[in-house]
Amino acid sequence: MRRLLLFALACSFTQSSMAQDSLKSTPRWTKPFVWSLTGAAYTGSLLALHQTWYADYPRSDFHFFDDLNQWGGMDKTGHALSAYLIGENLYRINRWAGMKPKAALWAGSLTAWSYLATIEVMDGFSSAWGFSPGDIVANSLGTGLLLSQELLWQEQRIRLKYSYWPSEYAPLRPNLLGNSFAESWLKDYNGQRYWLSVNPSSFFRPHKKSTFPQWLNFALGHSIRGYTGGSANPYLTNHLERRQQFFLSLDIDWTRIRTNKAWLRTLFHALNYIKVPAPTLEWQSGSGQNLRFHWLFF
Repeated sequence: MRRLLLFALACSFTQSSMAQDSLKSTPRWTKPFVWSLTGAAYTGSLLALHQTWYADYPRSDFHFFDDLNQWGGMDKTGHALSAYLIGENLYRINRWAGMKPKAALWAGSLTAWSYLATIEVMDGFSSAWGFSPGDIVANSLGTGLLLSQELLWQEQRIRLKYSYWPSEYAPLRPNLLGNSFAESWLKDYNGQRYWLSVNPSSFFRPHKKSTFPQWLNFALGHSIRGYTGGSANPYLTNHLERRQQFFLSLDIDWTRIRTNKAWLRTLFHALNYIKVPAPTLEWQSGSGQNLRFHWLFF
C-alpha cells in the first residue's frame, strides 16, 4: 500500500506536467495553485497512509529498526527510486509554475525527501516497525542522484528505473508476496528489478554525423531469487537458495527522442521510469549456472 500511494502521488505530478509544453508564459495563479496542490497531496496522502497502514497496529515510543540485512537490499533500492521519481516530477511541476531552475530543483528534491522522511518517523512510532536509518540513507541517495546531475549537467544522464515480471515464489507466501498480479508487483521483490540506466551519448557527445543513437542507454540491474522472508526464509520454504542477481542490458531514454507533439513528450517522460524489455546478460550468486543470456528480458 505504501508503494502504491507513492506511485500514485508521483504519477499525479507527471500528469500535471503535461501543461509545461503548452504554456509560453506562466500566469500569476500557477505558483499558488501548484503549492496548494502539492500541500494537499502531501498532507492528504500521509493521512490516507496513516488510516490504511498504521491504524490497525498499536503505537509505541519512538524507536529505531535495523533492516539492512532484509530482502537483499531491494527495499533500499526501492526507497531510492521513490525519492528520485517524486523529486523529479516535483521539479518539473515547479518549473511549469514559473520557478527558476535551481529553486524548483531544491524545492522539489527537499519536498520529496521530507515526505519520505515523514513516513520513516511514522514507522518509528509503530510497534510493528521502527525508524530505519538505512531507509533515510537510501532516500538521500535517490534525492542526491537527481540533485547532483541537474546541478552538474542540467539533465539526467543516469536514471533509476523499474521493471517487474511475476516470480514463482509469490504463490508460496501470497499474504506476504502478493495474492494477485496487482499485489505482487508491489510486494514481491523476487519479480522486481531496479536499474541504473546510463546514456553514453550524453557523456561523449558524438559528432552530428555519428550513427550512434542518442536515445540508446546501457542499464545495470539488480534483483533477488528465492526470498520468501526478509532476513531468512520461514519453515517449508527454508530449502530455497537465496540468490542475488545482477544484469547488464540495453535500454531507451525516451526523453531523447525528438518530437513536436506535447502529449508524446509527456508520455515519454512517464515511460522513462520503466526499463524496456531487451537482450540481457544475467549473473546470479549461488550454485548451478551462474551466467545466462536472455534474448529478451524484463
